[in-house]
Amino acid sequence: MTSADAPGVVCVFAKPARPGEVKTRLAAEIGPGEAARLATAFLEDTLVALRRLPLRVVLASTEPGVSSALADECWEQGDGELGERLERVLCQALGRAPWAAAIGADSPGFPLAALEEAEAMLSSVDVALGPADDGGFYLMATRRCPPQMLAGVTWSVPDTLLQVERRFRTLGLSTGRVAPWFDVDTLESLRRLIELVARGEVRAAATAQAIAGWAR
Repeated sequence: MTSADAPGVVCVFAKPARPGEVKTRLAAEIGPGEAARLATAFLEDTLVALRRLPLRVVLASTEPGVSSALADECWEQGDGELGERLERVLCQALGRAPWAAAIGADSPGFPLAALEEAEAMLSSVDVALGPADDGGFYLMATRRCPPQMLAGVTWSVPDTLLQVERRFRTLGLSTGRVAPWFDVDTLESLRRLIELVARGEVRAAATAQAIAGWAR
């Protein structure tokens, strides 16, 4: 297999699901224990979904020693703010594959077709982005990773995606967008996910079990 034929690497960014330390915005509405239980289910469903594609799957954790049988490899994100950690992990992945992608574990049931679309898009652009409804992104796929590629970006604000696109333009990176999706960070977005699972529009077995019997 040549490097051009090698599969891409998808890096799932996550943190250990400890109550009070994960899904904090959602925890403020449903309680830290329930939020941690959902975070565990979200990560499992994300990894299970990715196994359906012919890609290498990396679990990129905020802490050392984290492992998962559903991932091909487990890496540490390392120190720094989110942009630094994304750059570090993506550069590591690009050392092994012709393209790499980063996604979070906050979007269970995200359309796998968007990842396939991103891979195809990378034949004509440097970076493919999946817009999130909150103004950020749930997916970043790239075949280039210049130093400080995300320097100066403000995270978790309504124009984060626009800032990222502007930053890439200054670096001479061309971009494209794939289908939008949403992160589950609030009770409203959780209810949206519950409805999609109930209608069979989202395949997320662990999440479905975690939310079974939930009062709506």
